[in-house]
Amino acid sequence: MSASPVTEPATALLPAAGPASAADAFAFPGDAALRAAALAWQDELARERRLSANTVEAYARDLRQFLAHRAARHGTPGIPSLVALKPRDVRAFMAARRADGVGGRSLMRALAGLRSFARHIEREGHGTVAALGAVRSPKVERRLPRPIPIPAARAMTGLELRAGEDREPWILARDAAVLALLYGSGLRISEALGLLAKDAPGPGIDAVTVLGKGAKTRMVPVLPVVGAAVAAYVTACPYTLVPDGPLFLGAKGGPLSPRIIQYAVASMRGALGLPESATPHALRHSFATHLLARQGELRAIQELLGHASLSTTQLYTKIDATRLMEAFDAAHPRAGTAPARALASREKSRAPASVPALGPGA
Repeated sequence: MSASPVTEPATALLPAAGPASAADAFAFPGDAALRAAALAWQDELARERRLSANTVEAYARDLRQFLAHRAARHGTPGIPSLVALKPRDVRAFMAARRADGVGGRSLMRALAGLRSFARHIEREGHGTVAALGAVRSPKVERRLPRPIPIPAARAMTGLELRAGEDREPWILARDAAVLALLYGSGLRISEALGLLAKDAPGPGIDAVTVLGKGAKTRMVPVLPVVGAAVAAYVTACPYTLVPDGPLFLGAKGGPLSPRIIQYAVASMRGALGLPESATPHALRHSFATHLLARQGELRAIQELLGHASLSTTQLYTKIDATRLMEAFDAAHPRAGTAPARALASREKSRAPASVPALGPGA
């Protein structure tokens, strides 16, 4: 999931001065010049590239682990020793991490973090770490998103399912409005909660501008039913919504935390018989999957979701093809036979190219 831009320096991620053991856990192994470069890089990731705090922390952790690996084998690392790295040195680190049970996705992220730091020291005039470019990223099978069935998604965005809960009506209306934006407009939860009160969709407003990953803005359409849900929340909210303040407020009047929406969805899973994969973000997946099933055009869905790469959006075509295969296996009298499976496989491989244009029924 996307996070809000980081506004504090990355060094704020480090703990306050305290016991040596606590400080050492966040220290970068290496000489003074290398440690200074690593801290400057952290700050660059947060301030200039505006990565999320979690991403900055993960990259920094990966760099610390790599430097610790080097220190254990070759003594205190410095910038010149990094520039002189050989591909076998990087592969040895990756192999050691895999031996510790680290998965392919984490290894891919670690290599991305190391390459980011290498680009930083190159920009600072220290030279190129050529070894990192000579090592391939580990192959990782991309997980397919898990959409929520249409009836359940509709139920989660309404008020009837939670009518018996001991919650104030305006809070139930607020949660329904947030979830309606996730399912009806394909927003990330951070994008929905980042909306300002002055930008609230409502009657007569059929689009909203959201701030997505990388501080990029995009305009997404808002269905009348979604606008009505937001308008109902605004009318019921007991607090005064400041135009330049957050649209969605918590029970005490502060900005609404994503955890509250996550808890609300978790409480609905049992009633709907949904698995743990049914999260707020799964409603965004459902938006894309259901739109594609209704003949939505892939490029349009990419724009609506704010995906930088079409390959990310194409994952939803695989979901649609998988569902087609399951229906085939369940219903066709010759399901499972080699010729039939081969034909279905060819149809699946052509799925991305056969998506028809977006129509009014989408």
